[in-house]
Amino acid sequence: MKNKKMRMARIEYDLSQEQLAELVGVTRQTIGLIESGDYNPTLRLCLQICIALHKTLDELFWEDEN
Repeated sequence: MKNKKMRMARIEYDLSQEQLAELVGVTRQTIGLIESGDYNPTLRLCLQICIALHKTLDELFWEDEN
């Protein structure tokens, strides 16, 4: 499942995939794979992304219960 929330948060902070990748210590390709839903990040990486984007795990990674 695509991670549109993460992509929107990244865009909100005017960060490229490359810039976010540098902030969290992974490759641009890893960020792209997470956003496209083709890679499940570790909890540690999820937390690093949340810190970089000033969001919570709920806001970026948990699905809405609707």
